[in-house]
Amino acid sequence: MQVLEHKVKNYLSKEALSRFGNLKTAHPEIAMKAVMILAKAIELGQLKQELGDDEFKSLLIEMQRN
Repeated sequence: MQVLEHKVKNYLSKEALSRFGNLKTAHPEIAMKAVMILAKAIELGQLKQELGDDEFKSLLIEMQRN
């Protein structure tokens, strides 16, 4: 899992990375689900540039709806 997390962190902006760190501390299970989603997007070529904090926040909100 750490390999996936490292891969995903390379695609997060400084602000999104900070949000991820806070999320991982408070809700590790949600953080890991986000890592899995982002890793899959990277693998499929859907995430080609840095993910900003607003985009990461939107992903987390969408995760809550499902």
